[in-house]
Amino acid sequence: MKNQQGSSRNSSGVVAAVSAAVVAVSGGVAWLTWQSNTPTPPPSSQTLNQPGRSITAQPNQEQTANVYWLKDNGKSLELAPQPVKIAAAQPNQVLEKAFESLLAGPTEGSDSTTIPKGTKLLGLTVNNDEIRVNLSEEFTSGGGSSSMVGRVGQVVYTATTVKPNAKVYIDVNGKKLDVLGGEGVVLDQPVTRESFKKDYPL
Repeated sequence: MKNQQGSSRNSSGVVAAVSAAVVAVSGGVAWLTWQSNTPTPPPSSQTLNQPGRSITAQPNQEQTANVYWLKDNGKSLELAPQPVKIAAAQPNQVLEKAFESLLAGPTEGSDSTTIPKGTKLLGLTVNNDEIRVNLSEEFTSGGGSSSMVGRVGQVVYTATTVKPNAKVYIDVNGKKLDVLGGEGVVLDQPVTRESFKKDYPL
């Protein structure tokens, strides 16, 4: 009788242990299944987190802009583009770099410029399809009407290298440029590429 009771207790213990193991395994499987079905948030590609600071990753954007020089085709002058690589993200940054190259003058080939040496870029703003270029007073000095028209063309075409249909306003020392040079080239602003070709033939 004692043996039967002992066997019964042992059987009950085994059954309880097996049941506990089944419950544990089932719970583990359920947890793993839940984890595998729970979407993991993707890692951020914009912000790199480090202890004590957050660093935002900026893409290295390089754009190609055209700087315009004057070239003699044997009959007249024509505007000739020179592509330059510029590392910048915003349109005004691209244009500022392009104007730095333009005002520095051509470095090679038969290209020329009628923009007087020493002309500085005092400011440049881009507002939708309008671009305002503010140049120093050197821009208005020297040269005849052809020289004046040529330099206006260089400014207009370089300024519209990103947006070819944009309207360009040219200021000198912060004031709108109405008449250019001693020969009095009247500048009807704003100037576009289309209006320049029509009204100011080289």
